[in-house]
Amino acid sequence: IRKVAVADGSETIIPFRIQDERQVVEALRTPVKVAADTFPTRMLRWVRVSPNGRQVVFQALGYLYIKDLPNGTPKRLTSQKDHFEFYPSFSRDGNELVYTTWNDKTLGECRILNLATNQSRVITSQPGHYLDPVFSPDGKTIVFRKAGGGYLRSHLWSQNPGLYRVDRSGGEATQLSKRGKRPQFAEANDRVFFIVSAPDKDADHVRLISTDLDGHEEQEHCSSKWATDFALSPDGKRIAFIERFNVHLAPFVRAGKAIEVGPGAKGIPVTKVSEQAGDWIHFSADSARLHWALGSQMHSKDLRDLETASTAQDLSWNVPHAKPTTSYALTGAKVVTMSDKGTLENATVLVEGNRIVAVGKDAEVEIPDSAKRIDVSGQVILPGFIDTHAHGSQASLGITPQQNWVDLARLAFGVTTVHDPSNDTKEIFAASEMTQAGVITAPRTFSTGTILYGARGSFRAEVDSLEDATFHLERMQAVGAFTVKSYNQPRRDQRQKVLQAARQLDMMVVPEGGSLFMNNMTMIVDGHTGIEHTLPVQYAYDDVMDLWRGTGVGYTPTLCVGFGGLSGEIYWYQEADLWKHPRLQTFIPPHVLGPRSRRREMAPLEDFNHIKVATITKQLVDQGGLVQAGGHGQLNGICTHWEMWSYVQGGMTPLEALRCGTLNGAKYIGLDGDLGSLEPGKLADLVVIAKEHDPTQNIRHSENIQWVMANGTLYDASTMQAINGKERSPFFWVHHGPGADLTSLPTSGCQHCRPGASFFRR
Repeated sequence: IRKVAVADGSETIIPFRIQDERQVVEALRTPVKVAADTFPTRMLRWVRVSPNGRQVVFQALGYLYIKDLPNGTPKRLTSQKDHFEFYPSFSRDGNELVYTTWNDKTLGECRILNLATNQSRVITSQPGHYLDPVFSPDGKTIVFRKAGGGYLRSHLWSQNPGLYRVDRSGGEATQLSKRGKRPQFAEANDRVFFIVSAPDKDADHVRLISTDLDGHEEQEHCSSKWATDFALSPDGKRIAFIERFNVHLAPFVRAGKAIEVGPGAKGIPVTKVSEQAGDWIHFSADSARLHWALGSQMHSKDLRDLETASTAQDLSWNVPHAKPTTSYALTGAKVVTMSDKGTLENATVLVEGNRIVAVGKDAEVEIPDSAKRIDVSGQVILPGFIDTHAHGSQASLGITPQQNWVDLARLAFGVTTVHDPSNDTKEIFAASEMTQAGVITAPRTFSTGTILYGARGSFRAEVDSLEDATFHLERMQAVGAFTVKSYNQPRRDQRQKVLQAARQLDMMVVPEGGSLFMNNMTMIVDGHTGIEHTLPVQYAYDDVMDLWRGTGVGYTPTLCVGFGGLSGEIYWYQEADLWKHPRLQTFIPPHVLGPRSRRREMAPLEDFNHIKVATITKQLVDQGGLVQAGGHGQLNGICTHWEMWSYVQGGMTPLEALRCGTLNGAKYIGLDGDLGSLEPGKLADLVVIAKEHDPTQNIRHSENIQWVMANGTLYDASTMQAINGKERSPFFWVHHGPGADLTSLPTSGCQHCRPGASFFRR
């Protein structure tokens, strides 16, 4: 505290001392086993029981699977590998299945599969972005939803979104509505029901409406503030809906206006039928049972006796974790192990399959004849980078691309593991399992899924008791999460209940402080796994350091988006002409890279607050604290490096910053038994820096990567071409960009899909 004289501006310090005591809870952290030989499928999507109740269809690992009930083995419905498969729906007689597909080059289709012959046929006449197909009761008509792309998927065939109908034999589709999702039928063939919403700050205002098959005679039936799905029974007598993650049931009343439904509805009886959370609600063909799923668990409820509990069946099966059969010896390198061995000169890293089997001086490592030798003399080998706060789309509208530029951009910059503390639950855990199975190429992907949100929204996680907190953590654990994000839970006791439930379930909790300093301090005291985003102060003093020291609570400051002033992202865009960066040009779509990098904000160096805030990370490292890199997905791949570079701006040595981007990230979320350092037995995730570059001396060299090894597969980092692997496909903006040959795509109905059509036209 300073006393300043008004007259001359002189100042003196008023000395004071406070003796205080705090009880600090040990930080939540639990070991996680990474890449066991097999893993159980947990993220099953679009679970649908057949009309006769003898089979169930669902999507997993990018394709459709079918399982005989109750004890059959899941098997793929098709054997093709040309496209991914989504959104299955049975015909009322159970003989056929309608579903959608996606191929990055040829786009999507709606298909009908004959379950007796296992033959499928296309019913849409144009490529597109198709969702939610459903049969009419008589099986003669299919209604589907058409959407658009342009970010993860091609921008082509994105015009005129809405709901369409098409004859089961195929042909031209007719638009019946410009809005809506989840089309469905009751007992009649000539009336289709679908969901619309009109969100505002107070509610989503979700409604179930219906029209005839020409889109006329619209009627409103049900409305809800926060419902996320409606399902109408085939006989038209009941409505099921999901709100606040629970499955509810109500009578379907045909009235002159919409009937308000919800957990507390007064006008009609509403029954909560799920004991745990649920999704993918649908009725049996006779409307006597209601089905839903949570992860790999399928639940069924006999609606003739609502007092009985639902039954559950596990649809999961164990899938081999992908790993190569190759063996590599990387020789002659400077190996920065991040282990107790420190840095080894003239050293070899020996890899077999997806594990490191030896690390040591060249003369000490015996190299088998089966290993492919790669001389990297004079180069630096580091563990693969780990980004613990890595946002980035893994799908859109449920459609997972075959090749996600977000993932390849990360790998091209050496980021071999990511943890996303806020993503769509279904999309990211589906992508995570596809990566583990080797279906797609991506970093190891972990996530909290959708945040445990304490403010408004359909995904709000209400926590008023330990039971509430346990409910939410168990539903996340069921789909593969081992961490959750406690976000904007307004009261401290609510956040503490989330922590208490996590300790019981061996999970970890990462929070955000919402730019509220005292929130951050109580999060440290209460033992959260770490603090995400910067403290909302430029500098931290001894009181903060004394409190934080020894707690084990980590710090992921995401300096790219730091609070309180100009952030790191603005600085790094200013610092270089990124639109000319060869690797960014290769892996980031031009409509993402160009606008932000060419028309950038500029400011003098002293205006950048992230450099001041970065000094806190140096203080924590100096006292043995855990700081890790989190690029926030601001420009995927390079943003992880921006974070490490910013740490050096704040006073860290390059080696300290590199440790934050490797071993510390693994320790933070319990992955250090398998990741974060180069040691025998650990997973083979590493980067080889190009010649004449050494990031231990100049941190800016960290992005100069020649080779990246992910799960034992070696890639040329400049192209992400696997060594001895099949040729990587071009990205969609290359397939479908200016001057591209689009003759393989039908062009009727879309004036912009001709060869040479402008990439930027909408």
